[in-house]
Amino acid sequence: MIKIGVIGDIGSGKSFVSKLLNYPVFDADKEVIKIYKKDKSCYKKLRKKLPKYVFSFPIKKKELGNAIINNFKNIREISNIVHPLIKIRLKKFLEKYKKNRIVVLDIPLLLENKINEKEYVLVFVDAKKSDILKRLKKRPNYNSKTLAILKKFQLPIEIKKKKSNYIIKNNFKRLNLKKNVKLLKIKILNNERNCS
Repeated sequence: MIKIGVIGDIGSGKSFVSKLLNYPVFDADKEVIKIYKKDKSCYKKLRKKLPKYVFSFPIKKKELGNAIINNFKNIREISNIVHPLIKIRLKKFLEKYKKNRIVVLDIPLLLENKINEKEYVLVFVDAKKSDILKRLKKRPNYNSKTLAILKKFQLPIEIKKKKSNYIIKNNFKRLNLKKNVKLLKIKILNNERNCS
């Protein structure tokens, strides 16, 4: 099984590239939303760690956002509770699709949280900072302070690029990106054939 890890800056289009690859996708952001909606034990742990900020179940992203803005160290507290749950869900996903030739992992902080494994094929989504910012500002939950704090917990972009097996350019033009993803799939499959 080829495990493709899609990485890049916040707002670079990682989720869109993951979908375009057209294989089963483990979308960590969607899994986090499910956890916040349904996992009462996660809520209790967050409530215990962050009693000043977490009040309601289902867990509200705004409450966690306030916790991060007020003390950026709180992001570690949140990660320590949420990431083990994500790892469990990832394990189940890989088990479910173990017979598939390729799966795609769309996991923010894949490298930073040491979820990455040696055999993962890393694809870096490269986009201009100005284009990324335009897109981020359109998001309903956009907050420049939270974004700045989240970026502190990310590896520098250049290091991510160096660690990647492939780099795909995203200029946010749909047809162009589709073409680039198609070429990328051919490269990955050919490379895998040559290795085996």
